[in-house]
Amino acid sequence: MISAFFIFNQKGEVLISRLYRTDLKRSIADVFRIQVVSNSDVRSPIITLGSTSFFHVRVNNLYVVAVTKCNANAALVFEYCYRFIAIAKSYFGKVDEESVKNNFVLIYELIDEINDFGYPQNSEIDTLKTYITTESVMSTNVAAEESSKITTQATGATSWRRNDVKYKKNEAFVDVVETVNLSMSAKGTVLRADVDGHILMRAYLSGTPECKFGLNDKLVIDKSEKGSLGDAVELDDCRFHQCVRLDEFDSSRTISFVPPDGEFELMTYRSTSNVKLPLRVIPTVTEIGTTSVSYVVTVKTNFNNKLSATNVVIRIPTPLNTTTVDCKAPNGKAKYVPAENVVVWKIPRIQGGQEVTLSGTAQLTSTTHRQAWARPPIDVDFQVLMFTSSGLIVRFLKVFEKSNYHSIKWVRYLTKASGSYQVRF
Repeated sequence: MISAFFIFNQKGEVLISRLYRTDLKRSIADVFRIQVVSNSDVRSPIITLGSTSFFHVRVNNLYVVAVTKCNANAALVFEYCYRFIAIAKSYFGKVDEESVKNNFVLIYELIDEINDFGYPQNSEIDTLKTYITTESVMSTNVAAEESSKITTQATGATSWRRNDVKYKKNEAFVDVVETVNLSMSAKGTVLRADVDGHILMRAYLSGTPECKFGLNDKLVIDKSEKGSLGDAVELDDCRFHQCVRLDEFDSSRTISFVPPDGEFELMTYRSTSNVKLPLRVIPTVTEIGTTSVSYVVTVKTNFNNKLSATNVVIRIPTPLNTTTVDCKAPNGKAKYVPAENVVVWKIPRIQGGQEVTLSGTAQLTSTTHRQAWARPPIDVDFQVLMFTSSGLIVRFLKVFEKSNYHSIKWVRYLTKASGSYQVRF
């Protein structure tokens, strides 16, 4: 599938190169240097020249490039590139030109292990670390024993986990993190509202535990069932870690799996129906002749009064010919930033059921040719703990292990917005 793999620096110099197939020559690197690195107009991450396709990912001024001559699955090729970057980070931290030069022997070892004749193979970090190590060479007896474990792990049913993991305190942490995207019109109509969700897990559990993870009773993924249950949580799509048994999820909405050791992403999902908006922004902006603009911006919270929104930052645009802005904000602090033509209103915390208001007046300079103000949208950033906009909840998390040890489980919810929650006025 992948014929060649390269890493270039920002000057177009080849730092790492590996040809997996005979259908390409090493001189293909010069084509990428000329067509992509030296060409500032290139915007697409995929460049096809004749029958050759170049897939590239930028990371710290490096180009991670996969080249193929066949009709490969683009998503799979990019997944391979991002997996390589994640593996490299886990081995030597930051992926930059210096670290690549210092660890080039290790990198060749890694790319040869995770790719066999152009086909991606095992890319599990924990598995790779058991036999690709920068430490001293092991003794013959130990090496033989480790080799047997590696073979079982790499080819068995749980290649992502070793059998001999041990912890004094067995704990499992689950974080349900949702990013809300909103675009609201000046009339208060929701033009777009959706949720990008990630279920992250940190499993510090001994042995090879079987975990069962239950979500909402009313969870709809099948398109034909959508709208049939008014209060159901509807997911447009979801993606699971390879450890999840999909047949059980389809039948009972229960996620069964043997977790990898440590931190991993269990599930990602997206929802566009029944999205609960944590904050409602009501702006009243009035242009007073050609000399000033008055602002009254109200923020209301739409969640339980036991919860609170933190790190709330509201960016309110001002006309380009603004000279000064006089703001009054009883809650938080508001400051005019001339370089960005915005009033930045920062509120450390807003309790649920609360309402806060900013009022202000922007003074404008008189211009000979007055341009119509485009009125960019108001941007809102925030975080709300123990709240989900999609309505997704974890009903239970159970851990079963043959030694029947006691385990402690923690579940946390976080809903946030960063540059994607916009209200027009």
